[in-house]
Amino acid sequence: MKIAKVEAIPFHEDRDRAVVSGTAGSPAQLQSGASAYRWAENYPVLYSTRFETALVRVTLESGLSGWGEAQAPVAPEVACAVVNHILAPVLEGREFGGDILEIEQLWWRMYSAMRVRGQTGGFMLDGIAGVDLALWDLAGKLARRSVSELLRGTRTLMPAYLSGLPGRDPERVREFAAAGFTTVKIFHDTDEASLLRNIDAVRKILPAGGSVAGSSVAGGSVAVDALWRLDATSAPQLASELQARDCRWLEAPLAPESAREHGALAARVGIPIALGESYRTLFELEPFFEASAMGIVQPDLGRTGITEGLRIARAAQARGLQVIPHVSIALGPQLAAAIHFAAALPNCPLLEFNPTVLETANRHLLEPIRMEGAAYQLPAGPGLGVHLRS
Repeated sequence: MKIAKVEAIPFHEDRDRAVVSGTAGSPAQLQSGASAYRWAENYPVLYSTRFETALVRVTLESGLSGWGEAQAPVAPEVACAVVNHILAPVLEGREFGGDILEIEQLWWRMYSAMRVRGQTGGFMLDGIAGVDLALWDLAGKLARRSVSELLRGTRTLMPAYLSGLPGRDPERVREFAAAGFTTVKIFHDTDEASLLRNIDAVRKILPAGGSVAGSSVAGGSVAVDALWRLDATSAPQLASELQARDCRWLEAPLAPESAREHGALAARVGIPIALGESYRTLFELEPFFEASAMGIVQPDLGRTGITEGLRIARAAQARGLQVIPHVSIALGPQLAAAIHFAAALPNCPLLEFNPTVLETANRHLLEPIRMEGAAYQLPAGPGLGVHLRS
């Protein structure tokens, strides 16, 4: 059976920034301005005031379609242009029977299309990731099995951690702690004193321990995402404060290009360093593996796809590292892919959870992705198990 059509559609939706600020996808306060794209106040990164992503659909000659999604929180039209103008001609007319080896071969075919021109990251790989998720969705539908089952996963619940403080209020954590959440990630987007006060407040709210999806978990666990804003002096100082508070990890402390510096930091401090969301391939992450820069690896499925995400996860497992996938702005296909992927990995204890992201995704699904306490329920049905509203 041949691939008849590959298409990508940009998605934009207005949102209440006061509610989502400080959470996954909107971790920072933004500067004022007329454009929807604005600089963060405390470090040079561009964010959108809107919820933006890129949806991808791959349709076979039979009419069967698979849905994917690229992580495209700013200017999704660019990732869509990659899919529609470069990747569609690469794939349309190709035979596809749903074999995993076929998907791997198609990933390499897409990756090779522009590699000699230097397009081995960024929007090009975001587009590839969106197509890759759609191909996995199709493979599951053809086999009448879930993506997790294709990956030989057996879990039906995927433990989660709360990402960010909804509304920037530590007291909001209380409702999630009551539901069973034992780990919370806080974004470091103000000053260190405020961050440490928030950590101390949250630790008092979190339970002392318990069970999530049948697995025992330590209690009172806080992780910190430094949003790449530290340096060789401030990072060890903050890491020492976090270690004294038994924090779970320090995420993205230094500039994303600095593998050796991250390795030196990891060797110096006692808290695990978590990295991964900025990188789309194992090629990009290999310098960080070689520098022993990571204790936790965080692939983002909207940037790696499942195919390359698996290569990264296997490299992490070979080094005895945990994989805790990154989840940011995401509608149903990307979020479902992360759940299936995480649930199938033996070295994955947790998956990122943001309530506003899940709420937004569910508004656009025929059947919502559900939580059971502090765990995702794996979407039922073949493929990714989610169906977008028309």
